[in-house]
Order: sequence, then C-alpha cells, then structure tokens
Amino acid sequence: MNLATISLAYLKARSLNTLLNILLLALGVATIVLLLLATTQLDQRMRRDAQGIDLVVGAKGSPMQVILSSIYHLDVPTGNIPYKQALEISKHRAVKKAIPLALGDSYKGARIVGTTPAYLEHYDAKFAQGKRWEKTLEAVIGAEVAQRTGLKLGDKFHGSHGLGDKGDAHEEHPYVVVGVLERAGTVLDRIVMASVESVWAMHASHLEIKDISDIANAMKEEDKEYTALLLQYASPIAAAILPRYINNNSSMQAASPAYETARLFSIIGVGVDVLRGFALVLVFSAGLSVFIALYNALNERRYDLAIMRTLGARPGTLMLLLLFEGLLLALIGGVLGVALGHGLAELLGHALRMAQQVSVTGWIWVKEEWYVLALAAGVGVIAALIPAWRAYRTDIAGTLARG
Repeated sequence: MNLATISLAYLKARSLNTLLNILLLALGVATIVLLLLATTQLDQRMRRDAQGIDLVVGAKGSPMQVILSSIYHLDVPTGNIPYKQALEISKHRAVKKAIPLALGDSYKGARIVGTTPAYLEHYDAKFAQGKRWEKTLEAVIGAEVAQRTGLKLGDKFHGSHGLGDKGDAHEEHPYVVVGVLERAGTVLDRIVMASVESVWAMHASHLEIKDISDIANAMKEEDKEYTALLLQYASPIAAAILPRYINNNSSMQAASPAYETARLFSIIGVGVDVLRGFALVLVFSAGLSVFIALYNALNERRYDLAIMRTLGARPGTLMLLLLFEGLLLALIGGVLGVALGHGLAELLGHALRMAQQVSVTGWIWVKEEWYVLALAAGVGVIAALIPAWRAYRTDIAGTLARG
C-alpha cells in the first residue's frame, strides 16, 4: 500500500469530519475566486469601454453619473446639453474627436443610443449581419440585445420613453433593424444604436413636426439637444485646458473617465476587501479545523503508527503520511472551491445579463487562481506540520506497551 491509498482509506473512514473540513475550505476558496473573477472582468471591461475617451461632456450634476450613463450606460443621465454649445466644444482646437450621444429611450431594458457612425468606429465594431444605419429610424443592435430580445434583420420595434422597460412606447415611429453586431465584449453588445436624428424624431410630435425624414433641418436649433459628448484630446496639454474651459464657459460640465472610474473602484474596493478578508478567515479556519482533525487522529492512530514502524516503516514515512493527508484535504477543498467559484461567477453573470448590466462569466481562468490553490495547499501542509512531527517522533516501545 502507498501513502495515497492509506490516506484515502483513513479520510474515508472519518467521512463526516473530512467532508466538513473540505466544505469549509471550499467556501473560503470559492469566495476568493468569485471576487477575483468578478473584479478582474469588471476592471477589464470598464477599461475597454473607456479606452480612447479622454473626457465626457454632460449636463451639470454628478461627474460619476455622467460617466456611468454616457460610457457604460449603467445610470440615468444628468440631463441634456444644448446643441449649439456642444457643437462649439466639438470644434475646439483641443479636441481631436467628438462623438455625440442622445439618450432617453430604451427597448426591453436595452438603451437606445442616438449617435454617429464614429461611435461604431471607435469600438471597431464588426457586423455579423446587415450594415450600419443610413436613414432616420434605422437601428443597429448589439449581440446581447439580439440574443435576449430575438430581434433580427428587418424586424421592427418601438422604443419606450425612459431608460427602463416600463415607459410609454413611441407607437407612431417604429425602428427597423438594419444591422446586428458581432459580440465584442464592449458596451456595444448590450445597446441599440441609431442616428441622433432618430432619437430627435421620437419627440417630433411635441414640436409639431410631421415629416421626420429630414428632422435635423425641420427642428429649430434651440430645440436640438445632445445628452453627452465623448471627447478625445488633440494633444496632452488639452487635459489642462479643456475641462476648465468647459466648466467655466458653458452650462455643461466635463468629467474625466480615468478619474471617476478610479474613484468608483476605490469605493467598490472597500466592500471587496471586506469580502476577501471574510474569505481568508474561512480559509484559515479550515486550516485550524484540519490541524485539530489530524492532531486528534494522531492520538487515535498512535498504536497503528507504532505497528507500521515495527513492520519497517521509517519515521520520515509516517511524517509524510500526515503531511500528505493535510495536503490532500487542502487540494480537494481548493479544487472544489475553484469549481464552485466559477459556477457562482457564471450565475452572477447570468443575473447581470438579465438586468442589462456589465456581464461576467465563469468560463475564464485568471492566473491569480494558481496562487489561491497554492494558498489552500500551504494551509493544509502547515496545519499538518505539528501532527506530522509527532508522528515522526513516535515512541514505538512506549506506545505498544500502553496498547
């Protein structure tokens, strides 16, 4: 018989204790893995969505709300901004690229974003089917929107007022799907895109405009509004000039995606640190439980170990036996915890997708998980050290004499 066979037989004989130790360790590891997967993917996704956007111009209010609503489409906008002022900022010498956004409507919870083709180009969008919009009320949908709603090329749908799924529908002006994007892992996956004029057309009846085919010319300039502008600087010095210029010389505000995203993660990080601390407590509690189990088991098995010594087993072999048992418990708990963490991440991702939020998946592996497994194995080995050392120093004659 080898060490693995003996260890497995013993752990099987004490199945309840073994199961409890494995479960406790698995829960701690699963919590750490879930946090790793969620925070890593959210960080990567938010960085990817904000890449190449140096500044967001929106209505005055919370800068973070401007960022969340305009880049990530996770919040309601702070309001609209005047078309004339937005156009002036777009032509500023410090601006290399300006992408306008017009928000306010949705379809089954998916945001309808009025914009220009530059928005698709910014994210390097690829079409799975169809093409980009060319006329008013033509729409392009993201891959997640297509999957969740069942919309396909040529289908018509009505947008609803507001950014939820319970607003009044614009029955008089249906959109038609002319393009479906490939899944790209960006914010485009979960939104509907159309021209700015399409969003303006939804409210044409309030302006007493009958013909929406050329609504941009039919509308008065003072009636035209954007929700936000996504800007890219023309030079590094623009970072020092443009935000102050916008804040001081217009009714709008400038918000920095880099700063606000960092602030958001610092807020989220407090809760993540608390959960991570709780997970570590679980892991080390599992280590303590393994230590107690092995220590008590050593007292119960001292006669068996002494018999093994008389049959030729070396002291080092007995020590390795206890160390192996601790390592085996830790590895089983660690592997089970990793699998459980991935399963929980997939469930979390499903819930987020149903809520049209930033998605998370359990079908990826991050390198930090190797460290988590190493931590679990280390806890198991450390917990077994004292029992293993006592097994190494087993007094054969004294133990056999006591029976």
